[in-house]
Amino acid sequence: MKIIYDRNDWREDPLAATVGFFDGVHLGHRFLLQKMCDLARERRMSSAIFTFPVHPRAILHSDYQPKLLNSFDERLELLSMTGIDYIIVMDFTSELAALTSHEFISTVLAAEWQVKTLLIGFDHRFGYQRTEGFDQYVGYGRECGMDVVSSGSFNSDKGIAISSSVIRRLIEKGDLAAVSQLLGYHYRLKGHVVNGHQIGRRMGFPTANIAVDEPLKMIPRNGSYAVRITIDGQQYNGMLYIGSRPTIEDDNSLRIEAHIFDFAKDIYNEPILVEFVAFIREERKFDSPKALSAQIEEDRKIAKQFLVGATLAVAQFSINN
Repeated sequence: MKIIYDRNDWREDPLAATVGFFDGVHLGHRFLLQKMCDLARERRMSSAIFTFPVHPRAILHSDYQPKLLNSFDERLELLSMTGIDYIIVMDFTSELAALTSHEFISTVLAAEWQVKTLLIGFDHRFGYQRTEGFDQYVGYGRECGMDVVSSGSFNSDKGIAISSSVIRRLIEKGDLAAVSQLLGYHYRLKGHVVNGHQIGRRMGFPTANIAVDEPLKMIPRNGSYAVRITIDGQQYNGMLYIGSRPTIEDDNSLRIEAHIFDFAKDIYNEPILVEFVAFIREERKFDSPKALSAQIEEDRKIAKQFLVGATLAVAQFSINN
């Protein structure tokens, strides 16, 4: 797989391609990309994804702050695992946004990039104001010698239509088990360990305070979670708390704190990867620090139960990008 940022680096292979932001690179995306790889192989072409480093809506609406399932580097890493030959990174500019679907297909995909087969995801629209659909794309492709093909729809084994929006709603609800099934891997945060107030240590539960690397990354709802944590290539079981400290210091500032089971190393400033396995409980205020400590001990027992035998064929992220 090769990532292309510059048109001058392109060797002009005929392409079977698709276009999208691919936030999450979930099972629906991988269904689409597998179909594209199959088409490319049948037609003796190279396969390619056209994607964008910044969410298109953030370019079109300057006040829009997307909640991302992946950072750009995470997306590239996941996409590179799909068997695609090329990832072509395009800047989504106001000029590109102003192109009609006809102009984008004929002048960009066909003329500039030699796309011969274009695979369109189910119900996907593009072009200025996204007013046209698949039938129009087929006609525009025919004009310039491009075969435009629909991927068809893809649902989970429970009949749920898989989309990035559905996954975001599940994260907001705290249903991380369902999120894992739709993504095909555990939802994760990448960050660095930063100094904290060591309140957890004084209570008998030392924590790693995490600063998330991607400022637009979607943070799950406040509460406690069973998690897997990777540090320096080693994976550990643990639990993680997201929220303020209403029992200790009610300042409403958001904190992300991981307690790693059976771990005593100094990891300040180290990169850390957290994988969410299950939601344990919501954030709440306790009558006393002693009551909070008792609840954390109960959380630890519950987390260990969730983590025993919890397996999923997951994509493996590097944490040092």
